Amino acid sequence: MIHDIDYEIKGNEMQFVEIELDPRETVIAESGAMMMMDNSITMDAIFGDGSERSKSGGFFGMLGSAAKRVITGESLFMTAFTNEGMLKQKVAFAAPYPGKILPMDLRNLGGRLICQKDSFLCCAKGVSIGIEFTKKLGTGFFGGEGFILQKLEGNGLAFIHAGGTIVKKSLMPGETIKIDTGCLVAMTQNVRYDIQFVGGIKNAVFGGEGLFFATLTGPGDVWIQSLPFSKLASRVYAAAPQNMGKSVDEGSLLGTLGNIFEK
Repeated sequence: MIHDIDYEIKGNEMQFVEIELDPRETVIAESGAMMMMDNSITMDAIFGDGSERSKSGGFFGMLGSAAKRVITGESLFMTAFTNEGMLKQKVAFAAPYPGKILPMDLRNLGGRLICQKDSFLCCAKGVSIGIEFTKKLGTGFFGGEGFILQKLEGNGLAFIHAGGTIVKKSLMPGETIKIDTGCLVAMTQNVRYDIQFVGGIKNAVFGGEGLFFATLTGPGDVWIQSLPFSKLASRVYAAAPQNMGKSVDEGSLLGTLGNIFEK
């Protein structure tokens, strides 16, 4: 059974989604995503995703669902938030870094969405969260997400998060778009995903775009992010001063002179 939840996305660059639950309604979220909740909301750590699909196999089915999450690099447990009160109650989940939260109604997406493994934030109870193995060896090694992408299945609402600005591209049958391998957020199930070498020694060495890019071929919809977290983290790390304990601004003239005297 899919729970039909109401929601509101708030904020601009650092967003959170506020979900309103009727009595006995439940939402499933990544561990640590909760921002705040009303008093009658209870939380419970669970194996798997709480969907009927994971429950159908009993304990081993739930264990298999949890194991899939470990393979994708996520936490072994997820958290279920249930409204145990008599009135409507709210619970909010925050994005982990600057970007946008996207509501995905799986009913309008053919019942399945393929997304990068760390983009899932929360979903209505009943949505199944699994893994999608890429079919080609090259895609697995050089796709930026390893062999595995996440797969969301069902007829309910799911919320995913991505960095920077998000753009949606609708591809016609046979139409292909090339993107940076880390910029893929999600795609509908009929989109073909592959990896292509940039070509040319000069482009590979001096192009600054990496050795490979992703090719996505329609029909279907593709969501692309302008600032993958991996790229943001690498820029922050590169700009960080060598000695984080220094109190003088590293970019100032005084900071430079201070470094000389320190030596």
